[in-house]
Amino acid sequence: MMQTDVKAGYVSTTSTVYAARTRLKGLFITPGTATGSVVVRDGGASGTVLISTATAQDGTPFSVIIPGEGVLCLTNIHVTLTGTGTTAVVFYG
Repeated sequence: MMQTDVKAGYVSTTSTVYAARTRLKGLFITPGTATGSVVVRDGGASGTVLISTATAQDGTPFSVIIPGEGVLCLTNIHVTLTGTGTTAVVFYG
């Protein structure tokens, strides 16, 4: 088994977190003041949806744990955030 360093990227707006092949390892999401969602894609804003989760407006942070070696992203990791003030820390490597 090959091991790689895990890195993290913080997003507070819709953006590409990492622009190359990598594995998505997990997410730490802090919801904002309005209900919303966090959608992680491979291949940019219109790419393949890998993970999608709803957020409540209460601001209680939560983790999305991805078991094993994570989810393979062939192109990049792109995160779309909705809901006022929603942020995410994306773990990859």
